[in-house]
Amino acid sequence: MTSTHATPAGTAHRARSVAGHLAAVTHLLAPLAAESRAEVVPLPDALGRALVHGFLAPLSLPPFANSQMDGYAVSSADIPDGGADLRIMPPVPAGSSPQPLEPGSAVPIMTGAMIPAGADAVVPIEKAAPDRFLEPGHTGPVKLPATAPGTYVRAAGSDIATGERALAARTCLGPAQLGLLAALGMSAVEVYRAVTVLLVTTGDEVVEPGRALPEGKIYDSNGTLLEGAMKQAGVTVRRAGISTDNPAELQALLRTAGQDVDLIVTTGGVSKGAYEVVRQAMADQPVDFLHVAMQPGGPQGIGMFDGVPFLGFPGNPVSCLVSFEMFLRPALSALLGAPAPRLPLRARLAQPLASPGSKHQVRRGILQPDGMVRLEGGESSHLMHALAGSNVLVHVPVGVTDLAAGDEVEVWML
Repeated sequence: MTSTHATPAGTAHRARSVAGHLAAVTHLLAPLAAESRAEVVPLPDALGRALVHGFLAPLSLPPFANSQMDGYAVSSADIPDGGADLRIMPPVPAGSSPQPLEPGSAVPIMTGAMIPAGADAVVPIEKAAPDRFLEPGHTGPVKLPATAPGTYVRAAGSDIATGERALAARTCLGPAQLGLLAALGMSAVEVYRAVTVLLVTTGDEVVEPGRALPEGKIYDSNGTLLEGAMKQAGVTVRRAGISTDNPAELQALLRTAGQDVDLIVTTGGVSKGAYEVVRQAMADQPVDFLHVAMQPGGPQGIGMFDGVPFLGFPGNPVSCLVSFEMFLRPALSALLGAPAPRLPLRARLAQPLASPGSKHQVRRGILQPDGMVRLEGGESSHLMHALAGSNVLVHVPVGVTDLAAGDEVEVWML
């Protein structure tokens, strides 16, 4: 990685760092992690949610020693090095409770079936002679080779023992975690209640998709883009349509539609232009409008509207999605454990790039099977087509101005 000249004086010192703004967003949303927001839901409804408390195993997995193979359960002491002919006892299918193993005998056993008392190993059927199970009622003998104790036996508690921690608090529950809870006998689990967000797009120039598009207008992509990102992250989204650039109308819309939500998110109207409706609507509210040292997504709003946490994202589509990925999503991950955090990967650039040294730049790219990442589109925050063709966000930290092809970068999978 090539870092050239130092960060210039000026705007970088007035801008808040990415880490600083993430900390501010996390602090704003900290009440969402209160235990009063916990609820008990059936396991299928807990997918993508996070545990409130750590969970201890109420039983061992497996709960009893069982066979790892179809074969014969034996006592290893009954078989000398040269093998032995053993008579056959009644078979043990999965789910049955077997009788104890008699000396000098072998028990046909199926995968997952309980190991009989007195048996300490399983000989796979393909190693037996004959290498197939005999007809019911046949007592053999069957010739089996010597085997060590414990061979193909899943010991009780070999996965997890009673009382061990099964899952930590704030674990995001995916299919594997829900499967573990089900295996431990749980039909319901205590999780954090899903966060409800009021999402409002602003701008007289914005038109709902599907309607006629007058000259000078654009279709609203931000609402659909952010709603999809939020729903994918497990957030419940309440849409309030598109607000005009009238501050009083925006205030009324927020008060009408914002009842009983956990967070208000707006897009647009947070920069320093003459007609920034969100800034104007928040004039009497404890809301800060500031610049984060990030490209795209520098202009941000944060505070409270009538006692409800508020975040104001920029109006350009890529900027608002990057804002969600850099601030709201990781804040929810840290506080609630869900959604699962983006795991950083390392990749090598397929081409050079330049970045403003005073800002953390977030580019879009395609991570290829060979570990190279190809940038999609340029730095501009309106390039929806480039975003749609990307599968990673590419991070260039503050202080780095030039990277060459082959340099390593951090990427987040989308």
